[in-house]
Amino acid sequence: MTKEQARYQLADELGGIEILNARYQQQNFSRHSHEGYTIGVIESGAQQFYRTGGNHIAPQDSIILVNADEVHTGCSASEGGWSYQAMYPTPEQFEQLSQALGIKQQGAPYFSQAVVQDSVVAGSLRATLALLANSNNRLQRESMVYASLSLLMTRHAKTRPTTTSAFNERNHLSLVKQFLDEQPQANVSLSELAKLVNLSPCYLVKQFVKRYGLPPHAYQIQARLRLAKQLLRQGNKQLDVALDCGFHDQSHFSRHFKRALGVSPGRYAKELAA
Repeated sequence: MTKEQARYQLADELGGIEILNARYQQQNFSRHSHEGYTIGVIESGAQQFYRTGGNHIAPQDSIILVNADEVHTGCSASEGGWSYQAMYPTPEQFEQLSQALGIKQQGAPYFSQAVVQDSVVAGSLRATLALLANSNNRLQRESMVYASLSLLMTRHAKTRPTTTSAFNERNHLSLVKQFLDEQPQANVSLSELAKLVNLSPCYLVKQFVKRYGLPPHAYQIQARLRLAKQLLRQGNKQLDVALDCGFHDQSHFSRHFKRALGVSPGRYAKELAA
């Protein structure tokens, strides 16, 4: 049996993009989200994952697309597991590219399809990820990142559907999300969050799940993990990171980290710490 393998790297382009090269057999990712998009190419086997209210199968050579902050899972859909390469550009980085390309759209792109079969884009992404992993040529690296992400946007990005009737409610939910993003370590109660936006606790939970795919307490875990990644990259000790991010202890922190990212905090820190 092949050992589970995952290697994270940080590319400097566009202010820093996480990239991942992984092979899994038994890994079963919990429901989680990333601050950036997940853009992956399946190299072997097949992956099954939940996204946008449904389950999807991504076979070899297909492209996985998960929008920023979109709740998803991940596990093997083939007997031998699966391997893939991925990058995690942020909405701000995509907006940079949109402006550079003169694409007229509001905000960052929205990818409506969870799995895409496009050999041209897959080849471009593979070439870019290989270059980021093996070359120090800054001009070539940056050019390839711009080219591959621009190609992906122009061929597969859509405008996220919106309705004006729910504008105020979306603003209320955004305030709660903003609080959890900015103060993930806070030991805040559901009642306090509901009071912040003048909603009942039950209604807040229902609408937050509908909007973001997770209840507030589960989203708070994701926000804490995002903060933890930053602190680990800065070289902070695991126990300090766990407590500073609001986890009960290091074990509690490690368990959530591994289930969401597929590697231990120690491994992540070793590969990405400055």
